[in-house]
Amino acid sequence: MAEVVLKNLSKTFKDTAAVSDVNLEIKDGEFLVLVGPSGCGKTTVLRMIAGLEEPSEGEILIDGRLVNDVEPKDRDIAMVFQNYALYPHMTVFKNMAFGLEQRKMKREEIAARVHSTAEMLGIKELLSRKPKQLSGGQRQRVALGRAIVRKPKVFLMDEPLSNLDAKFRVQTRAELIKLHRQLGITTIYVTHDQVEAMTMGDRIVVMNKGLVQQVDTPLELYNNPANMFVAGFIGSPAMNFVEANLEIKDDSMWVSAGGFQLSVPKEKADNLKDLPIGRVILGVRPENIFDVRLSPTVKPEKGNTIRAAIDVVEPMGSSATVYLKCGGDSLVAVVESESPMVSTKTSEMVDLVIDTSRIHLFDPTTEKKLA
Repeated sequence: MAEVVLKNLSKTFKDTAAVSDVNLEIKDGEFLVLVGPSGCGKTTVLRMIAGLEEPSEGEILIDGRLVNDVEPKDRDIAMVFQNYALYPHMTVFKNMAFGLEQRKMKREEIAARVHSTAEMLGIKELLSRKPKQLSGGQRQRVALGRAIVRKPKVFLMDEPLSNLDAKFRVQTRAELIKLHRQLGITTIYVTHDQVEAMTMGDRIVVMNKGLVQQVDTPLELYNNPANMFVAGFIGSPAMNFVEANLEIKDDSMWVSAGGFQLSVPKEKADNLKDLPIGRVILGVRPENIFDVRLSPTVKPEKGNTIRAAIDVVEPMGSSATVYLKCGGDSLVAVVESESPMVSTKTSEMVDLVIDTSRIHLFDPTTEKKLA
């Protein structure tokens, strides 16, 4: 196990900055997730830690040791790839043992490590098979096993679950979390799936266009996004964004959009009192919009209710995703399946209540969070 520190890490390909000035401290035994859209630089960061890409600038330290000029094989890391990268002509046993054999480890020690790891992963009965005889999920476990037997200081995982079907992804995700708790090895995990990131990471690094947008725990990212990109990327369905105006009325602060007005709670208004009144971007998560008839915790009152027209309803079993039109603005709400909204006809008007304690306000120019 080891701490991994990245200092001012940058990578430029010709004239394109793939990664810009990344500073991170990954704690010993931590499960850190790098998440962001395709091309955001997350895999490039992982490859630089692995030694597969050379940084243009900055330093990489593993367990206090500067490794910029250290060969990948000497960094004491193990990497799990998206495509498994198993040797097709070797058995599962041989695939898992290969790295240990290259290190001239004793045959008895190799066998003991492979068998104990295979038992941990539930693939002991597969040791004599070759990769073509395995399912995708089994191949993924073998790839994990090949990394685990080495007992590295750091695991690097590059979208290791992306080739699995949806059901097996959820199952393998839970197994990976449990495995990390057992082994306690520092793990850096790359994914584009924000649900995967939220469920697995001790902390999450959100990246976009080569820049780190925010580093925090899953709940902090969800509740206190630093900017509109993080707010829109974390959470499913994505946060609603509406152009609006801040106004003072009756000694209270209001946010006024085209089709509705909401009262700004005092604690948020206090954070805005020194800012000029004007244009803002209002952010509301779909799960903070309720059918007024079934609102579980928020009492309807002046300043938190709106009327909107039903556009599309997507039943999801225990809940439903409802697309709404409110004046010229579009909103998405997630409601209980028992809500009368689920059976409401298209274009019919419905009354909604919004949990204004959970609204977000952003600067329309910088896109940074104001309150």
